[in-house]
Amino acid sequence: MSTEHPRSELLTVVVVDDHPVFRMGMSALLGSLPGLSVVAEAETVEGAVAAAEAHTPDVVIMDLHLGAQAPSGVDATREILRLRPATAVLVVTMLDDDDSVFASMRAGARGYLLKGAAPAEIDRAVRAVANGEVILGPAVASRVMAYLTGLHAPGAAPVALPELTAREREVLDLVARGLDNLAISRRLVLSPKTVRNHLSNILTKLQAASRAEAIVRARQAGLGGP
Repeated sequence: MSTEHPRSELLTVVVVDDHPVFRMGMSALLGSLPGLSVVAEAETVEGAVAAAEAHTPDVVIMDLHLGAQAPSGVDATREILRLRPATAVLVVTMLDDDDSVFASMRAGARGYLLKGAAPAEIDRAVRAVANGEVILGPAVASRVMAYLTGLHAPGAAPVALPELTAREREVLDLVARGLDNLAISRRLVLSPKTVRNHLSNILTKLQAASRAEAIVRARQAGLGGP
């Protein structure tokens, strides 16, 4: 007779993080909680996708930086959900910038916590996303609310071009100031490829046909200096 627990009684989890100490610590924490079972660990995009395919977990705990690929956690999330749409992805990362938050949510993540979250918060978030809920850590939730309301804070002026993330507005502001991609990458400590990706997203969101048109839109919105 099989001794397996029914899925309804046992939530299975895959932990994805390229830092062994954090990965082992998270697995140990989750394994100590009633009703949770860590069925696999992974440290790369390929490993995460393979683990999700092999184990069909209820939840994947996903870091965003997996090795040298900056957006790899987002890529892994997107691919896992394409293959296993019933799996819930809970991002647990050190990154709290707008780009990371919204890229993760657009990829289909159901939750976003910052590393350093209390064990009880992680426990609650894992169970919530497995149940179909959306869970955001306090700092992340405030960013989402600011984006949805188009305000930095209560009483603040509306955000210029709210369809852009904060990082995209920062890049566009520098473009409107006349900086080229290399100068922008140095100023913001980003790779040239990341700058190009931001510019592509900016043109798409603004429905601008060219860099010049995006500059015009930026200046009309008050970016690019006086």
